[in-house]
Amino acid sequence: MADQYAHGGDHKRPTEIPALRWEEPPEGPVLILLDQTRLPAEEVELVCTDAPALVEAIRSLAVRGAPLLGIAGAYGVALAAARGFDVDDAAVALEGARPTAVNLAVGVRRALSAHRGVVARGGDEREAAGAALAAARRLHREDAEASARMAEHGVALLDELLPGGGHRILTHCNTGSLVSGGEGTAFAVALAAHRAGRLRRLWVDETRPLLQGARLTAYEAARSEMAYTLLTDSAAGSLFAAGEVDAVLIGADRIAADGSVANKVGSYPLAVLARYHHVPFIVVAPVTTVDPQTPDGASIEVEQRPGHEVTEVTAPQVPVAGTEAGGGILVAPLGTQAYNPAFDVTPPELVTAIVTEEGAVSPVTAEALAELCARSRQVTMS
Repeated sequence: MADQYAHGGDHKRPTEIPALRWEEPPEGPVLILLDQTRLPAEEVELVCTDAPALVEAIRSLAVRGAPLLGIAGAYGVALAAARGFDVDDAAVALEGARPTAVNLAVGVRRALSAHRGVVARGGDEREAAGAALAAARRLHREDAEASARMAEHGVALLDELLPGGGHRILTHCNTGSLVSGGEGTAFAVALAAHRAGRLRRLWVDETRPLLQGARLTAYEAARSEMAYTLLTDSAAGSLFAAGEVDAVLIGADRIAADGSVANKVGSYPLAVLARYHHVPFIVVAPVTTVDPQTPDGASIEVEQRPGHEVTEVTAPQVPVAGTEAGGGILVAPLGTQAYNPAFDVTPPELVTAIVTEEGAVSPVTAEALAELCARSRQVTMS
């Protein structure tokens, strides 16, 4: 297990920094992650030699973001297979590492299915491990391609809703190259608008948990030379009231069959604000984030994070062996109970459109999503 750390380069642009990669050194295959808990203070890579190490990286948010979790899950199955561990046990542990993001389970199951298919045909473990790795690499490539198409569809929708350019976009959490095999989901749309000269301002919510907007989205925006401003989540209302927001762009961790969207906590209040102020509220996510098996928002399991993330403040730092979770500076009385959900759920009637690699759905209905998923399956099979 014994994860090790290695410092990465300091001068790469965010789209050139791999959020994860597979390598095969002489001592055996490994999955290398850019440790997102250490950003923006330093770029450090975390080396996972087995599935338990990857599970811990997922739970600690060292690797995160719906599409990337799917990719990581698939590689985790391949890693277990290549190193001779129990693949089924690894798949169960990986799939349960974070309950809300459906992409994680999708990635795990794709690699597991490839592995089982070879075993069922009488193939040996080496061949089965190769099939799992090929499935992970295919998913990685597909996500990069989907990211580019989402950006194209998203910019087209923005231009349709807001002709003339000069977009002032509010985004929540982190949805760029750090969560994707490509340039991301919602952030990829904003980045494409920036490159086309149509982005006037990117408003960046700081975003709980772990201030992922402040630490990660601002990091990516700065290195992409975008005009951006960071704000506390609670300040968004004043921006809307001042008429400073033209559109809200967010990602998603699970989209239920009825179009309910689970995303980082704080997304639902933005949707309510957007509706009141007649501002488009747009969700950008790959089709794999749509979960037909989850009928509605009430059926989505919302992950609860540790209370110390709210009651203490910590800075990115080199981990010290033997230290426990927490250990930061108290900002609430000792023993304070904290309510710290990682996600909230936005009902479909508050969502202007869902943008996927297969196009946009608007208005958001169960029928439109089902048709989109069916079309996506046909494309995949052809």
